[in-house]
Amino acid sequence: MDERHRLAREAAAAGRSAVGRGGRLSSLAASASLGLSRELWLVEIGIFLNMLGYGAVLPFEIIYLHDGRGFSLSVAGLVVGVITGAGVVTSPLAGPLIDRLGARSVTAAAGVALAAGYAGLAFARSPGPAFAAAAVAGAGNGALNPGQSTLMTVLARSGLRHRATAVSRVAGNAGIGIGGALGGLVAAYGLTGFVALFLANAVTYLAYVCVLIAVVRKAPRPERPRGGYRLVLRDRAFVRLALIDVAMIAVGWGVFSWLMPPYARNELSIGAPLIGVLLLANAATVAVAQVPIARLVEGRRRTGMIALAAAIFTGASLLVVAAGASRSVGYQTLAAASIAVGIGECFYSAVRMPLVADLAPPGLRGRYMAAMGLAWWTGLAIAPTLGAQLLSRAPAAVFLAAAGTSAAACVSALTLERALPEASRRTPRYVMTR
Repeated sequence: MDERHRLAREAAAAGRSAVGRGGRLSSLAASASLGLSRELWLVEIGIFLNMLGYGAVLPFEIIYLHDGRGFSLSVAGLVVGVITGAGVVTSPLAGPLIDRLGARSVTAAAGVALAAGYAGLAFARSPGPAFAAAAVAGAGNGALNPGQSTLMTVLARSGLRHRATAVSRVAGNAGIGIGGALGGLVAAYGLTGFVALFLANAVTYLAYVCVLIAVVRKAPRPERPRGGYRLVLRDRAFVRLALIDVAMIAVGWGVFSWLMPPYARNELSIGAPLIGVLLLANAATVAVAQVPIARLVEGRRRTGMIALAAAIFTGASLLVVAAGASRSVGYQTLAAASIAVGIGECFYSAVRMPLVADLAPPGLRGRYMAAMGLAWWTGLAIAPTLGAQLLSRAPAAVFLAAAGTSAAACVSALTLERALPEASRRTPRYVMTR
């Protein structure tokens, strides 16, 4: 009998040990997954594929139209401005569609439009077809941003939205960085290389659409309150946030994505491969720092993180001015500015969309995201449309204006705190549950 009891005790102890090991393994797996679902991780892979192609063309859009197709610098800037400007028009239209049809359907349709637009740009030999293709791509851009942002908020619960956003930023920037580096090598082949890049970008958009259709299930849509965009505009805290967003996107994403590459080429005589490396430095910074910064902001005030990001953008803009004044170390200074902008992007992105999701009623989330998409594309449209004109006359003034704009956003963010609901002022701390 004693022997049977001893064996039973040993078996129970072994079982408890196995359960303990299983629990530890489960905890490690949950920690590695950041608490995100398998469905969400597959969407993140699709975002990487999408941004891989976009990153390959992003720093070379104006260069391709100007050097490859012979458009004037002003016309090239206007074409790129249409890609973003059309998003300003279509983004508000996407909001009601998202609330009615669902984020997955609208995001997939946007990807198809973007693929068609960039394929058209690859073969545009004159400004007319280029503007038409840019308008199609811009229409897709206007719907993709709010559709994808809404999709992330649906797939991730409130306490994990900042982490889901962080992973999507890592996936996107890894794609942009790798794409930018590869794009710089392909762009060195001239017009043939540019055409190949634009066609490859179209293919990656279609790959993303396939992932969305295959992986994401249709989610039930909450009841929509009456009022639509009128209710959005009555939310004063959100309207102020959107205005800050215009300034932040215009500087951190617009100026540094579209205007720094031609500035580096024309003012510092930096070649295409090295310009691609600048984009890679920015994207690599985001890929390394975004998730740690997403964890760092947990429990911290969101407006403070926005102000910190704006201050970093201000310093980076002044570094670009310094690069033009001291050409012996100009490339190194531009690299430092690219890395700094990446860090600023991490702080801003960690709080931007989760804050919007907290402010938005569930039935109007598509409209809130679309309004934020409008702010995004307004900021991006301002940078190439106005900045390219100034770039050909007073290059340093572009980045001095960018420094002033981000400094104003910093001050505005610090005064936004009082207007926010108490529950949305801090990023939630994630507590892992078994």
